Amino acid sequence: MPAKDGEPGVLRGESLLARFQALDAFLSQHQHLWRPRPFTALNMPWEAHHPELAQWLRQRSLQDAEASHNRPYHLPAPAPFPEWAATSHALSTVGALTTRPVTSAPPRLQVDVPGRKWQQIEAFAQCLTFTRTPTHWLDWCAGKGHLGRRLVNEAQQLTCLEYDPALIEAGQQLSQRHALNARHVQQDVLLPQAASQLTADMTPVALHACGDLHVRLLQLASAAGCGQLALSPCCYNRISATHYQPLSTAARASGLRLSRDDLSLPMNETVTAGERVRRQRDESMARRLGFDLWQRHVRQCDEYLSTPSLPSTWLNKPFALYCEALAALKNLSTTGTEDWPALETAGWQRLAQVRNLELVRGLFRRPLELWLVLDRALYLSENGYDVQVGEFCDTHLTPRNLMLLAQQPAKPTNPDTSRTRRG
Repeated sequence: MPAKDGEPGVLRGESLLARFQALDAFLSQHQHLWRPRPFTALNMPWEAHHPELAQWLRQRSLQDAEASHNRPYHLPAPAPFPEWAATSHALSTVGALTTRPVTSAPPRLQVDVPGRKWQQIEAFAQCLTFTRTPTHWLDWCAGKGHLGRRLVNEAQQLTCLEYDPALIEAGQQLSQRHALNARHVQQDVLLPQAASQLTADMTPVALHACGDLHVRLLQLASAAGCGQLALSPCCYNRISATHYQPLSTAARASGLRLSRDDLSLPMNETVTAGERVRRQRDESMARRLGFDLWQRHVRQCDEYLSTPSLPSTWLNKPFALYCEALAALKNLSTTGTEDWPALETAGWQRLAQVRNLELVRGLFRRPLELWLVLDRALYLSENGYDVQVGEFCDTHLTPRNLMLLAQQPAKPTNPDTSRTRRG
């Protein structure tokens, strides 16, 4: 039996819409908390209404923020933070999908796959509890086809669709090496002819397909009459439109109009980056924030100035040369009297404040992601699928651990042909 809305459990049936509507109300009511970005604004609109909370967050260290980043629900912050956190946690909690035993993979199959990616594939495979055994897997945006190769057996077919010719060639060689019945096809899935690649007998699967790519799968698979599919979405902000295009009736009726910047909020959670990557990220952000303080003063304009992505080698420059080079890119002139050491220190201080203020936005990462996933689930429901939404792995493997498992109901058997004859 499906869990009641608000209780931990896999979402399906009526609970899909009920949870979506509750999330929609929560996100709509608190837009002033999660839309503004502390990185680009010196003060948040909500700080004037909650000065005690703002002061408490601003006095915390960068290390404090880092320790709380993945656990904002447990932060002992002043009111009304605990109330927001409790509601967020209740609305964004879903259960783990049912798993099934799978045949152990030959050790050689995972040789070319990074360890964490292989663990994600294994977890994804164990949650494919379809009522009908697939006969033809379709690995969507397959890369080298690692997922498809893990799923296919000698009695099944596998088609891998991929845009990058180099990945197709490498994937075909791997499939041949393992003697698997697999086709690796070059296809831009956003082009009209991609529709011809799907047939009703296929079972499409996609592990972390981005934005428009996984939306395209839902549209084409339902149009082709595919009986079942499984998807773990990713990178909701990678869309061609300037704003999110809702899929379901409920999402289209929502008052939320999401920009690409809004859609990037769920992706702000970091659990897999290594220490070196984190250090580079922090230094890059602290330098940008120091430069931001300088440019606001020079331009006499209290607005964030967008700057281009910079190679990591720029971090090897002394801070003064970094800022002077960045100023030149933005056609700003330095005077030679800047106190660069003080600005560098101020950049790190501001980074600590930004990261701690971001903890408020962090309460809305998962609710917004689940809102987006449920929009996809409701779209599939409207197209005749029974849909389950749940977690396929723990967040330590990937924060993008939500999965849609969709199946068309079995067609009723004709009683005239199925009746057992009695002697």
